[in-house]
Amino acid sequence: MILRPLNDSSQFEEIDQLSEHQDVVIFKHSTRCVISAMAWDRLQREWDEQVPEVPVYFLDLIRYRATSNAVVSHYGIEHESPQLIFIRNGMVHYQTSHNGINVKDIKELVDA
Repeated sequence: MILRPLNDSSQFEEIDQLSEHQDVVIFKHSTRCVISAMAWDRLQREWDEQVPEVPVYFLDLIRYRATSNAVVSHYGIEHESPQLIFIRNGMVHYQTSHNGINVKDIKELVDA
């Protein structure tokens, strides 16, 4: 897994530019939530086998609340936690949360 921390809204420009050439995922994680921990664990176990080339920007939304709020306004989506956001060409092409988070769906998007 190509894991990059997301802790400042200034990184959105980097994410948007990168997504012009390859798909990018943002994972918003609540360190206080069991469901979030399970979703994150599930992604980590299956990621390298399915979509190792897709970078994941990991956002600890408890520690970086302002950045989490900025994701909402920058990408025009509602806040959820945990939340997986799939970015292509600087735009959200898919987002899901909670038990909907799985690598199979990301693999299908990448292959489409």
